[in-house]
Amino acid sequence: MKELGKARGLVAIGAIAVLVAACSGGTATTAPTTAPTTAASTAASTAPSTAASTAPSAAASPSAEASTGASPSGGSALTAGSNTIGYSNAGGVGNGFREEQVCTAKAQWAAYGGQPSALTLIHRNTDAAGQLADIRSLIAKGVNAIVFNPNDPDALNPALAEANAQGIKTVSVDSYVTDPNTWNLYNNQVKYAELGAKWLFDQLGGNGTVWYTRGLAGNPADNDRDTGFKNVLKDYPNIKVLPNADGVATGWDPATATKVTNDFISSGQYDKVQGIWASGMGKQIVDAIKANGKPFVPIADADIGGFVNQLLDPTGFPGLKGAAVTNTASVGGAGVTMALQLLNGQTPTADPNAGHPNTVLLDPVLLDNTTDAGKAALKAWVSVPGLDPLWPLSLSIEGWTTYDPNTVPAGCKGA
Repeated sequence: MKELGKARGLVAIGAIAVLVAACSGGTATTAPTTAPTTAASTAASTAPSTAASTAPSAAASPSAEASTGASPSGGSALTAGSNTIGYSNAGGVGNGFREEQVCTAKAQWAAYGGQPSALTLIHRNTDAAGQLADIRSLIAKGVNAIVFNPNDPDALNPALAEANAQGIKTVSVDSYVTDPNTWNLYNNQVKYAELGAKWLFDQLGGNGTVWYTRGLAGNPADNDRDTGFKNVLKDYPNIKVLPNADGVATGWDPATATKVTNDFISSGQYDKVQGIWASGMGKQIVDAIKANGKPFVPIADADIGGFVNQLLDPTGFPGLKGAAVTNTASVGGAGVTMALQLLNGQTPTADPNAGHPNTVLLDPVLLDNTTDAGKAALKAWVSVPGLDPLWPLSLSIEGWTTYDPNTVPAGCKGA
């Protein structure tokens, strides 16, 4: 088989146009909910077993472009065969990004003809020690590959080394790990933060105070975003940050983000800021500002459906200026593709600029609502009425996912 192509791929946004309903597997569909902290729930996927579909094409949106390098070889020719896959998501249960990520993994497995019983999913909130135990549980089941979203870049290495010793392929998605035998496939989180921060600081003319909200403390993706934010901050000496240089964690939990915002407003500190940098919880932040009767300030966040809808609603959110940066949750499905590629003896082409070995990065793009062109492009993202407001607006990655996006909601049932 051909070698996996260079994969600094841009997100293919247009595939959401065929989505007709949101995942029903634990995702909040209206008000934010507090993520549960129960013990692990290990279940086989209920996704239908279907043949692989052809890769969705990019739509005419300015941001929906083909990947910058050759896409992975094999594509729709890959099959699950007799392989078994384990999937570990150890945080953000109830968070739209994490729920969609799991859904796309199940949809991709089904697209490759994988049997539901051959996909073992452990989807729960836990710490790094708990995820270490989860990965060891998957090893004990004798799976051929493990795809996981890591809680820590280093703490999982003992279990990953055990997996490698047994010939099990391991793929980390959404964040990186330092295990030398694991492949990392994730959004360029440093660039994500840089794009949003530069846009925000420029909106302020390089002068002012910014409320810096973050995600899950200690998470590799959050660490990368912090690096990106501070990279740009160095170039804007007249930008000040509240509550401090390290920001405030929301845990990527909707209820926590709402509480943090309400507390910030009650303290009087909100009245001192001219902008907000968010990390996926923009919708909850904006809703809390509105509920408190405060004027909006420019905000940079991710391409979450609810947030983008706020940016496009001048009546409901008058004067709101904002930018959305893509952070595709389809890395779940892409991770399944990479796992099968590795099981078929293919070696991905690592990104030399990733900063970590064995790493493939996906490039984010930014759109804002400050111009007619930007609004039109944002509207192209929001093409499905009733889409879960907590989900990112991209359901495929060019060259890495092959499922028909219509299968994603069905694949979520029972997640």
